Amino acid sequence: MASTLAHEEGPQGHATHDVTNQPPALAPYDASDDTALLEGLRREGAGWAEEGLRRLGLRAGSAEAQEWGELANRYEPELRTHDRYGNRIDEVEFHPSWHHLMRVAVTEGLAATPWAEDRPGAHVARTAGGLVWGHTEAGHGCPTSMTYAAVPALRRQPELAKVYEPLLTSREYDPGLRVPTEKRGLLAGMGMTEKQGGSDVRTNTTTATPSAEPCVYTLRGHKWFTSAPMCDVFLVLAQAPDGLSCFLVPRVLPDGTRNTFRIQRLKDKLGNRSNASSEPEFDGTVAWLVGPEGQGVKTIIEMVNCTRLDCVMMSATLMRQTLVQAGHHTRHRSAFGARLVDQPLMRNVLADLALESEAATTLTLRLAGAADRAVRGDAGEAAFRRIATAVGKYWVTKRGPAFTAEALECLGGNGYVEESGMPRHYREAPLLSIWEGSGNVNALDVLRALRRDPGTADALFAELALSQGADARLDAAVNRLRDALSEGSEAGARRLVERMALTLQASLLVRHAPSAVADAFCASRLGGDWGHAFGTLSDAADLDAILRRALVSGN
Repeated sequence: MASTLAHEEGPQGHATHDVTNQPPALAPYDASDDTALLEGLRREGAGWAEEGLRRLGLRAGSAEAQEWGELANRYEPELRTHDRYGNRIDEVEFHPSWHHLMRVAVTEGLAATPWAEDRPGAHVARTAGGLVWGHTEAGHGCPTSMTYAAVPALRRQPELAKVYEPLLTSREYDPGLRVPTEKRGLLAGMGMTEKQGGSDVRTNTTTATPSAEPCVYTLRGHKWFTSAPMCDVFLVLAQAPDGLSCFLVPRVLPDGTRNTFRIQRLKDKLGNRSNASSEPEFDGTVAWLVGPEGQGVKTIIEMVNCTRLDCVMMSATLMRQTLVQAGHHTRHRSAFGARLVDQPLMRNVLADLALESEAATTLTLRLAGAADRAVRGDAGEAAFRRIATAVGKYWVTKRGPAFTAEALECLGGNGYVEESGMPRHYREAPLLSIWEGSGNVNALDVLRALRRDPGTADALFAELALSQGADARLDAAVNRLRDALSEGSEAGARRLVERMALTLQASLLVRHAPSAVADAFCASRLGGDWGHAFGTLSDAADLDAILRRALVSGN
């Protein structure tokens, strides 16, 4: 009887069987253990941030932080339109884990902090931090991204920037609705789209009526998709007398009263469920003009560049995080007489995923480097950033869903259950292609940039010229791309942008990655020696070298 009880009560024992051939928990692990990430950090001018990034990587991969991510998504935010006495409050309650995640993100400078730092590479360091801390969960990256993006738009109105920018760039997470200037740190949101137009913001119907006080207006209308409604201030588009304009809307007014910001409901979304996305209505809502009347789109364009970069970053993060999980599972799981990771076909799948992940990470950091140098006045980098960010937003976010599905499949049935975390990542992936302009919007934006500013094409080809002569397949792809630009049509915009993305990624890998990585990428993505799904690299690809570089050590 004693032996039976010992068998039943053992840590991996059951009455009918012992648990074998299952991987141990992944956490704790080091989310910064990514050679391509660390090399890119140094190359793009932020090597000084490596020590802090490695510290953040250990925290992101800790069991505690991973649990925060899981709990923040299990216990979703709840809308409270009224308090117990019937007063309208329009507040959203979050699980404590959300606040833990937010506090680390803001403290680590992943919101707007780089705008307050003069050190070259500050924007690169922030992006690298997002690539690491994003291993916890994606939803809380929305308010930090919007806060980061709000600063350059707010600078169009220096009087407002003087008041709010020091609080937006703070490393203090101070939740709760209070007078903004009485808080230690602020978060910013955005209210752009409406029911009737979506991405076509020029069709917005929200009206802005001037008051007797200069630059102060009252808004009336609605917004269709306003995320993180518990932010302190929002940048909102509305129709002023001289046309579509940008406004700053605080949740709490300077006298301590609540501004009218009626949250009608929270969205029931496919993914990103830890983050509240709302439908607010404005009715006599007080707002301050940001930039000149009639120049709302021009005012927010810099903001869009920032949030699109963050979409690329988070897609690359999802790729890396799910690759880490797939690698961990296959190293510890055996089938048909061998570990999965040792089986040739699985190695092909993992290596193909590793190529895609490294290409996404390398491009993300190159875009961050361009953003950092553009902010500091480099005109060539600004032109490159203008077109390459839209290209990267289109392509990397498009690859995310297929990538996460394949990584999930590496776990088999284990990956299909919620406990693995993989379904959450899979649901998250399509979001990044939709937000900040869907695939069509970004592809057409590339065409618009090429037609309105020929300097963007010059900047792109100047970048590609840095790898000229290093790989014949890449040289041929650059020549094809040059020919395609002269024939670009609206109907063919996706095909053109895809070529641009693959050629740019190949150029970066040829210059900066080991030959095994660059050769396999060029052979498959440019040379046509590839199938239509991941795991179809040719027999000539050096799978061992690719996987040694990509898989997290110690797993």
